[in-house]
Amino acid sequence: METNLDEFLDVENELNQRWPETKLEPSLDRIKALAHVLGDPQTNYPVVQLTGTNGKTSTSRMADALFTRIGLRTGRYTSPHLQLATERISLDNQPIDPDRYVEVYRDIEPYIAMADAKSEIRLSKFEVLTAMAYAAFADAPVDVAVVEVGLGGTWDATSIMDAKIAVVTPIGLDHTEYLGNRVEDIAREKAGIIKPDSVAIVGEQTPEAMKVILERVAEVDAMIARFGSEFGVISRAVAVGGQMITLQGLGGVYEDIFLPLHGEHQAANAALALASVEAFFGAGPERQIDIEAVREGFASVVTPGRLERVRSSPNVFVDAAHNPHGAAALARALDSEFGFRKLVAVVAVMSDKDAEGILSALEPVVQELVITTNSSPRAMDPDVLAGIAVPIFGEDRFEVRPRLDDAIEEAIHLTEDELSGGGVIVTGSVVTAGEARALFGKEPA
Repeated sequence: METNLDEFLDVENELNQRWPETKLEPSLDRIKALAHVLGDPQTNYPVVQLTGTNGKTSTSRMADALFTRIGLRTGRYTSPHLQLATERISLDNQPIDPDRYVEVYRDIEPYIAMADAKSEIRLSKFEVLTAMAYAAFADAPVDVAVVEVGLGGTWDATSIMDAKIAVVTPIGLDHTEYLGNRVEDIAREKAGIIKPDSVAIVGEQTPEAMKVILERVAEVDAMIARFGSEFGVISRAVAVGGQMITLQGLGGVYEDIFLPLHGEHQAANAALALASVEAFFGAGPERQIDIEAVREGFASVVTPGRLERVRSSPNVFVDAAHNPHGAAALARALDSEFGFRKLVAVVAVMSDKDAEGILSALEPVVQELVITTNSSPRAMDPDVLAGIAVPIFGEDRFEVRPRLDDAIEEAIHLTEDELSGGGVIVTGSVVTAGEARALFGKEPA
């Protein structure tokens, strides 16, 4: 059936009349009311839920790939999207098509109106999208849903279900206007996804964050497995197109795994994903998942906008890093796995993000910077970003190009004299990464 993009755009326009994801009022009452009139679809399947500051989407995609290779029917809900909203709701490791997206929305639209009528505050866009995902998963039906929180944990709309497995990726400072200015405050909000009788799979954390997570685990009598203790990365080596890794899982050692992603942080994400899938099946000592399924699952992983190569000669990568923690992980990967003679960064950030922290994290590995913007109304003015860049890069190491396409073209030009030794990284926000992908003709995935 041919996709009617006009209908899809109509739905997106209707959703955009609601509160955006950057505005919220901490309460689960509205989404619970909507889910209830829909028959509580989120109770129809077991859920693996993920929270954390960075790495959620990559880890979600890896867990989804592993479940799929093992033979389960999967649903996956992630946010935000890079290019098209359909990326957020996946079935069998593939985004639903625009027709199905429209169909799901129209099916639940009357119930959305009912829930809106009972509340002083209308459902937000994210709440509606969450209900759409849960309804689509129940209708499929799926064997397991892999669900990434939108923001935080306790009050996130996704948290109306009780996750069987709660995955906590590394926690840092982000969304401080809602979650607080201290890592322990943010950890407390995110640890809310750990429910009674669940299993918490916890990534590497600061002592402050881990203390809060352990308190939550004890409070609800959950089980816990920690990166670096019960599971982790034994070894990793750079390989063509990614890395070869050996993982310590909950059920033993998994060797000779090719991961088509770059960076130490992605190896750590892989360990988290593997442990979460093992925990789902009740794996323990001497109870491993089939190694060939694990190898095939990881080899099939695709993570758009995560140090993704979109062009060669010169190499151009896009990355959705949008906070200092993510930018630091990106910088480490660029430094350790690519021998660029000259690396030029194209950066556009959102006005509510820590631009100084992002630029400071990138500066040690970047020779020149091209400052630009993206199409979001929240995007920082490039001249404002330039002012932030001066004390970090100096006045001679950056240029300003207000249009993203012009900025990328300039960055490519700046690497041309390096023959095969130049590289370009386009980063600073999810929107920047998505628009760069589109400029290079990449389809939503």
